[in-house]
Amino acid sequence: MATSNKPPAPPLARRLWDTGFPVTVVLLVLLVVWYGAAWGMNANAAIERVLEPTGNPWTWQDLMTTTWNMERPVMPAPHQIALDFWSSLMDWPLDSPRNLMFHVAVTGETTLVGFVLGTLLGLVLAVAIVHSRTLDRALLPWIVASQTVPVLAIAPIVLVILGSLGMEGLAPKAVISMYLSFFPVTVAMVQGLRSPQVIETEMLHTYAASPWQALWLLRLPAALPFLFPALRVGIAASLVGAMVAELPTGAVAGLGARLLTGSYYGNTLSIWSALVMSSLLGVLLTTVVAVTEHLALRHRRI
Repeated sequence: MATSNKPPAPPLARRLWDTGFPVTVVLLVLLVVWYGAAWGMNANAAIERVLEPTGNPWTWQDLMTTTWNMERPVMPAPHQIALDFWSSLMDWPLDSPRNLMFHVAVTGETTLVGFVLGTLLGLVLAVAIVHSRTLDRALLPWIVASQTVPVLAIAPIVLVILGSLGMEGLAPKAVISMYLSFFPVTVAMVQGLRSPQVIETEMLHTYAASPWQALWLLRLPAALPFLFPALRVGIAASLVGAMVAELPTGAVAGLGARLLTGSYYGNTLSIWSALVMSSLLGVLLTTVVAVTEHLALRHRRI
C-alpha cells in the first residue's frame, strides 16, 4: 500500500500562534506609537485650553490624561475613536444622519452601481481590444492615459456635464466611481483573453468555431483567474471614487460627506470614525469578491 510523503499539517494551535503573534505584536506597537502621537500633538492645546485656565498645578500624568480625552483633539486616541464609532452606531436610529450606517448605505449604493458599470465597461473594452487590432492601437493608450488625470479634477467636469443633461443624485457619483474601477478590469481582461496558447486557438479554428464561440468557450474561462484579482482592486477603487464624488457635489449623506462635514466643524472624532467605517466597508466588499472567486474557481483547484 502506497504511503504519502506529505508532511502532516501543524496543529491548529501552532498555526494560530504563527499567524496571530506577528499581527498582535504589530498591533501593540501601532497602539503605543498612536498614543504617543496623540500625547505629543495634543499637548499644547491641552495646556492652553484645559490645564492652565484652572490655575492649579498639574503633573505629566494630568497632561497625559487630558491629551487622551480632549473633546476636539488634533489627534484622537484610539479609545476615543472606538467610543465615538460605537456611539454613532448605537445612540442614533438607522435613518438618522448621525448614524454611520446611514452614510454606509448611501456610499455603498454608489460603490456597487459604479463597480457594476465599471466592470461591464472594462469587459466590453477588453473584448473589443482583443478582437480588433485597430481598437488595440487606438483605445489602449488612451485608457492608460485616462488614469493619469486625478479624479478630483475629473469629478467637477463630470458633475457639470451630467447636470446639464438633467442627471443628478446617484448617476454622477456612480460615473465617477466607474471611472476608477473600469481600468484594472480592462487591463486584466485584455491579458486574460490573450492568455490561451496558440495550440488551443488553432484547435477551435480546426473545428470551425466562430470568434464568439472561441470567446465563450476558450477565452473567457481562461481569463477568469485574471478577472477576479482585478475585481478586488476595482471594487476598492470604486469605493474611493464614490467617496471622492461626494466631496464636490455638496452631498449631505455618504461617508465622503461625513468626512467633509467633520473637517468643516473641526470634529476629528467624526472624521476618524468615518475613516474606520470606510476601511471596514472596503474590507467587506473585497471579502465578498474573494469568496465569489473561491466559489467560481474551486473546480480549478481540484
